[in-house]
Amino acid sequence: MRCSIFGISLLIISTSVFGQKVTGKSEIFGVVVDSVSRKPMRAATISLLSVKDSSYVDATVTDGDGRFLVRNVPQGNYRLLATFIGYRNASALVSVNALNAALDTISMVQQANVLDEMIVKEEAPPVRIRQDTIEFNANSFKTQPNAQVEALLRKLPGVEVARDGSVKANGQAVTQVLVDGKPFFGNDPKMATRNLPADIIDKVQLYEQSSDQSQFSGMDDGNRQNTINLTIKKDMGKGYFGQNSLGAGNGLNEGSERYQGRLSVNRFNNHGGGQTRQISIVGQANNLNQQNFSMTGDNGEVQVNGNAGPPGNQMPTNIIETKAGGINYRSDGAKPKWGKRAEIAASYFANQTITTTDQESRRINVLPDRSFVTDQHNYSKNKRTNQRFNGRFDWQLDSLTSIRITPNISWQNTDYKSIANSSSYLNNGDSLNSGNTVYDSDGNRMNGFNNLLLMRKLYKPGRTLSANLNTTLNNGKADSYNRSVINFSGSDSTNADVKRIDQRSFQNNYSLENTLSLSFTERISLNKKLEIRYAYGDARNRLGREVWDKQEKTGQYIHPNMLLSNRSGSGFATHKIGSALQTSRLKYSFSVGFDLQASMLSLKNRSVDSSSARKYFHVLPNALLSFAIAGNQSIRLQYRSRLTPPSIAQLQPVRDNSNPLNISIGNPRLDPTYLNNVVLTYNSSYNAGRGSIFLSTTFNQSNNYITYATRVTENGAQLTQPVNAGGYWVSNSFLSLGKTIPAIQMSVTVSANSNLTQVNSLVNSQTNRSRIVSLGSGLGIQSTGDSKLDFGLTVRISYQTAKYSLLSKQNTAFWSPYATGNVNWQLPFNWVIASDVTYHATTGRTAAYNQQFVLWNVTFAKKFMKGKEGEVRLQIFDLLNQNRSLIRNTAETYIEDIQSRVLKRYFLISFVYNLRKFGI
Repeated sequence: MRCSIFGISLLIISTSVFGQKVTGKSEIFGVVVDSVSRKPMRAATISLLSVKDSSYVDATVTDGDGRFLVRNVPQGNYRLLATFIGYRNASALVSVNALNAALDTISMVQQANVLDEMIVKEEAPPVRIRQDTIEFNANSFKTQPNAQVEALLRKLPGVEVARDGSVKANGQAVTQVLVDGKPFFGNDPKMATRNLPADIIDKVQLYEQSSDQSQFSGMDDGNRQNTINLTIKKDMGKGYFGQNSLGAGNGLNEGSERYQGRLSVNRFNNHGGGQTRQISIVGQANNLNQQNFSMTGDNGEVQVNGNAGPPGNQMPTNIIETKAGGINYRSDGAKPKWGKRAEIAASYFANQTITTTDQESRRINVLPDRSFVTDQHNYSKNKRTNQRFNGRFDWQLDSLTSIRITPNISWQNTDYKSIANSSSYLNNGDSLNSGNTVYDSDGNRMNGFNNLLLMRKLYKPGRTLSANLNTTLNNGKADSYNRSVINFSGSDSTNADVKRIDQRSFQNNYSLENTLSLSFTERISLNKKLEIRYAYGDARNRLGREVWDKQEKTGQYIHPNMLLSNRSGSGFATHKIGSALQTSRLKYSFSVGFDLQASMLSLKNRSVDSSSARKYFHVLPNALLSFAIAGNQSIRLQYRSRLTPPSIAQLQPVRDNSNPLNISIGNPRLDPTYLNNVVLTYNSSYNAGRGSIFLSTTFNQSNNYITYATRVTENGAQLTQPVNAGGYWVSNSFLSLGKTIPAIQMSVTVSANSNLTQVNSLVNSQTNRSRIVSLGSGLGIQSTGDSKLDFGLTVRISYQTAKYSLLSKQNTAFWSPYATGNVNWQLPFNWVIASDVTYHATTGRTAAYNQQFVLWNVTFAKKFMKGKEGEVRLQIFDLLNQNRSLIRNTAETYIEDIQSRVLKRYFLISFVYNLRKFGI
């Protein structure tokens, strides 16, 4: 009833406003934004001049949202002038009649000051803080000719790039990279960082981008993405560019052939004052573990590095052969007949990867009264074919109304085969079990996502109405075969303790989620805004699993296994209503609000025709405080709470015996997780941007977090089930201190990071509190001059401890030193030598896992052609033939060391052509 009243009220308000008219004098209102970042410009001067003689009429300044309002304007024709220091003046003609005048968004462009025949340019500082945005001047961080954007990011303080290309900014994973504020190949960060040249970049901007609806309303809804925006230099915004190569080689000691091919052609037509168009075509093929894109997971989302700690320690764990290609198109400024203005961005990308994994692992399992060790060898090959389409379509229907549609769809086909051998034993050497499992699976999956946003500015400044419909669809099928032989303690091949499994299973997973969000904002005063919001969510899931045992006589899988088969469905429906009050001033902004959420979690077991439903009611408070301090400093403190339902796999009450020695089963009694989240960030630049301080801290806490209960039998077999437990909290912190020293053309960065995690789990019905602490520090030195010699050095050391309340004897602590250095030397006669050396070491681990190695790569290149576009390269990977992968995982109930087979020494000869044609 309350929701119905709210909906009727919104209808009455919007109806009255749409029909609103003003007599006599009128008002002029609009918003001013930066032309590149689209961020609102605070404190811009707005002057209203008469068109007839340019005489002064009135003036005002923009508020914290970049909005302005000129009151009591007589009817007539005017020129509205927007000015801001460091920006080109912007103006618009406006005609005032009986109605209030609403202007389109006014975009302001940065430019140099022109004095007669002399151009006076302000020297751009290396680092600048603009409210919640950290902006780096790319010219202050020199890269070698033809380097990619990834090389530029490695030089920025507070930014870390892993060996796999995933990026962290201020300790947090970057989930999207934009180009001039727009998507580039959808939301895949690597498509921009590994396919665009660094020398066309003007600015690199780091910020947390809020949702489209939040950007329109100006009210924070808590849906944020860590974002990098790359702005293109004006003189390089029109032309052709890209890097193309072809190479072949061999492993010096393995006899394995290596090949590499790459295609990248971009046609940009930006900054021309008319229609903007971008076309990019990319492709690659290699067996060198090189992907210029992010791998896609089973849920269709691109995978990025989200682990705590420095990404430089992330190591490859497999060998990947890749074939990929795609096209990206963007058009802005077209005028289709159904709208005033349209913007189109669309991309298609396809890839096939063959991933070979060969691993040895040792896991120490923590029990209340003892511990045991599991050694395992796992070999697998996964052939995966992916296709994905991303789009964004904007229509400006009129000066007040716009529509945005953002569809994303992907398809995956997988062919997975694995062989695993394991043995478990006590610390004294007594055997518990041994097993051999052969697992084959063929599957396909379709993932769809669409966001439909309707935005309407009402006639009163600050009054808006928006509706956002978010739809997510997943549908996957898998046909699998499990052939396992398990020998338990004291058994041989003839007694009853040998367990044999030969089964076929078919699994179908379907989910559909729709969320409708309505937002109405009202400006109470010049610096206060009120939002009233309502959201309805409906998530439905189905998971079916059928298992058949093999009949020995016929060799067919015709005996249904009812204990392992089940068909279940779940639903999570929510009604959420709330409000928020925001105050914005020149130096700070503050908002506080809350939501009341009524939800129902339902579960239906179709196999036994039973169902259950549980209702919940929660209060979800939120608050945000942001300070912009003089001297390029900003502080931001945010608190949010949210409710996360369990997945259908966690709810389904059926056993999964894909790993017969570690069986999992769902729990239909799970409750949703109520999570509290606090984020604190501090950003500062000083000494004309040559010094920087970046600090970020996040804290997550829950009293009913979904963790796991593990029951371990005497012979080492395990049964794991999800349960709700309290006492969960995680804290992550990151600190970066950067300093650019022009006198010696170098920059120095000192960093520190920490991760503190506490989780309560159950082991054989007893509570086990695990506390894992990770601490790290690093020092980076990077050349910044535009010279023939470019070099960098990074040294990191991390320390980790894991403590368990049930078995303190298994508490562990270990160090992980890491260092990497690189040099690029431009020699006479167009010769180039490039080299990078990486050192890894592990300590405090189990036998055979304490190792150290050096990975040394060398490249010799000769440039030729008139503009040095051509290049012949000789690359030697792992010159010392020492490359390896050593990883430690610490969890609630075990500590695990993993060693993987990876690429070793090979050489590659390739031809590279760098396309550079600008101004055409």
